[in-house]
Amino acid sequence: MSDHTSGRTSRWLAIYLRNHEAAASAGADLFARMAGSQRRRPWGPELVAVGAEVEQDLRTLRGLLRSLGVRPDPLSSLALRTGERVGRLKPNGRLVRRSPLSDLVEVEAGLDALHAKAAGWAALRAVPGLAAPADLDALERRATDQVGRMRTVHTPVAAAVL
Repeated sequence: MSDHTSGRTSRWLAIYLRNHEAAASAGADLFARMAGSQRRRPWGPELVAVGAEVEQDLRTLRGLLRSLGVRPDPLSSLALRTGERVGRLKPNGRLVRRSPLSDLVEVEAGLDALHAKAAGWAALRAVPGLAAPADLDALERRATDQVGRMRTVHTPVAAAVL
């Protein structure tokens, strides 16, 4: 068992935090891409707003890692960010130009990322004695709110694409 108030972090918590930081980095890339590629759509401003919050949450997570003496894993981050970029190459009905279906696939991937983020904050709240420099309850609520906001984006995107 670890004493998170004295700066000692369990091996499993450190791995968990590194994995979430790597995934959050890839998620921030995804939201930045969505905001850029869909900014002119009616739901574009919401994607920009959620994307800015996702970036802020990533900075908060990195602050938590620093406060616990956990260094991000550059290899995991590189692998997930590369995977996020490779995912852009999936066939969506067009080989050269961006497919309209990409908008929907990206929004659904963003929803998955936000669900994982909310679960991550909830898991950290469950760690006994964790002295977090941020309000984990508020972060979980914000992630849940972001999921709801992305659901309101999902419906018109699906209607426009399908």
